[in-house]
Amino acid sequence: MSQTNPTLDDVWRLFQETDRRFQETERQMKESALETDHRFQETERLIKESAKETERLIKQLSKNLGDIGNRLGEFVEQMVAPAVVRVFRDQGIEVHAVYPNISAKRNGVELEIDLLVVNDGALIGVECKSKLVEAHIDAHLERLSNLKRVLPIYKDHQVMGAVAGMVVEEKVAKYALQQGLYVLRPNGEQIDLSTPPGFKPAVW
Repeated sequence: MSQTNPTLDDVWRLFQETDRRFQETERQMKESALETDHRFQETERLIKESAKETERLIKQLSKNLGDIGNRLGEFVEQMVAPAVVRVFRDQGIEVHAVYPNISAKRNGVELEIDLLVVNDGALIGVECKSKLVEAHIDAHLERLSNLKRVLPIYKDHQVMGAVAGMVVEEKVAKYALQQGLYVLRPNGEQIDLSTPPGFKPAVW
C-alpha cells in the first residue's frame, strides 16, 4: 500500500501541534520554577525563624547558667566559707585559714579547688556544686590524690576532702561518705556537716 506525501496542511498542523506542545512544556516549566522559588522562600523563612528561636534559647540558657553561677558563688561565699570554720572545729579540726578558688598547675597536672581549709598539719579541700552528683565526687577524689604533687607546700599535711551542695540527694551524700569525704549541705538557714557514727575521713 503506497503512502501519500504530506500536504502543506499536514505540515502546518504538525507545526501547530509541535508549537502547542512546546508552549505547554514552557508553561509547566515556569509553573515548576515558581513553585520551586516559593518553596525556597518558605524554607528560607523557616530557617530564619529557627535561627531566631535558637538564638533566643541560647541567650536564655546563658542567662540561666549565669544565674546558677552567681547563686553558686553566693552559696560558697556566704554560706559554705563561713560554715567550714564552725563545723570542722566541732570535729576537733582547728582552722587557721580558708582560701577560696585555689588554682594551680605543675608538671602538666592542673588543680582547682573551691575552698581550701588549712591548719598547721592538716587541710581539707572542699568542692562546691549547685547540685552534687556522684561524678563530682569521683572527680574530687582524683583532685585530692593529686593535691600534694601539685601543691608541694602541703606535702607534710594530712589531706582530707569535703563536698558541698545546694542540693544533695541522700544517695549521693551516702556515696560521698563511703568514699571518706565530709558532706556539707544546707539545713534551714545554715550549713551542717553530715557525719554518721563511726565515720572516718579518708586521708591522703
